[in-house]
Amino acid sequence: MAELKLFYHKDNVIRLSRDLNFLKDHSIQSFLWIDLNDVDEEVENELEDYLKIYIQEEEEMIEIEMSSRYIETADTLVVNSNFLLSNYERDPVSFILKNDILITVRSEELSSFHETVKKISANPKNYPTGAHVLVALLETRVEFDADMIESMTQKITQLSNSLTLQEADEELLTEIKDLQEKTMLLRENIIDKQRTVSSMLRSEFMPADLQPKLTIIIKDITSLIEHVKFSFDRLDYLQDTFLGYVNIEQNKIIKIFTIVSVIFMPPTLIASIYGMNFALMPELSTKYGYPVSIGLMIFSSLIILYFFKKKKWL
Repeated sequence: MAELKLFYHKDNVIRLSRDLNFLKDHSIQSFLWIDLNDVDEEVENELEDYLKIYIQEEEEMIEIEMSSRYIETADTLVVNSNFLLSNYERDPVSFILKNDILITVRSEELSSFHETVKKISANPKNYPTGAHVLVALLETRVEFDADMIESMTQKITQLSNSLTLQEADEELLTEIKDLQEKTMLLRENIIDKQRTVSSMLRSEFMPADLQPKLTIIIKDITSLIEHVKFSFDRLDYLQDTFLGYVNIEQNKIIKIFTIVSVIFMPPTLIASIYGMNFALMPELSTKYGYPVSIGLMIFSSLIILYFFKKKKWL
């Protein structure tokens, strides 16, 4: 749903307006944050003209080069970052910081934005500039990433507990692969935040009082990266365990076929000998030749079974 939000200071309180004309009718210095959620191009063009900024297209926002994802000019800071949705789809978000006003451009509803709005409404004194809102948004996003990693860890644990020889099937392997893909997306998303926050930590656009917060965010991100690596290693272990179970099952099947083949080899040999029908084969005229040959076949099979049992191959 297209939505425009204008956050501004008034009477020591952060208020909200949804009217673009309200921005033009009031002092620009009172505004803190302008949030554009899937708005029309016409609205973007009006803001570009009024604020003298450039709002990037989505194709530009998702560029992987750092020069495209983090841009500093004489009076503007531009940060592009991917935010993960609950279904692990990526929504590119652009942050534009100019004259202490933050402009955010996105196309999806994001829980981290709702949570940040609650934070700044509850304690407006902690958010005097748009830079403070930007750091709060990244801080909240990292918290949500931590929740997603925790949820992923629980799924991996449940999968690990359910992995048995009887449950090792194609569906289980597909689930492991799906979790691996999601874990890689989480890692990519977190490393993206690490690069962004590291650049912000060196930026002159960031007030001095935000430096400790940015440092803490970097430490949190580093911890999350280690946690994601551990989760990915667990999935690799589960995949190896799964393949081991598959090999065991295949070996059992091959073992059964091998035993059956060996058991029937002596009876087959006996039947082949007496099936040659040479004229000078004395056993052919024996009265009890048929039952004796059948008995030899059974006896030879029992001997092999006994041998396998003794060797504990059965």
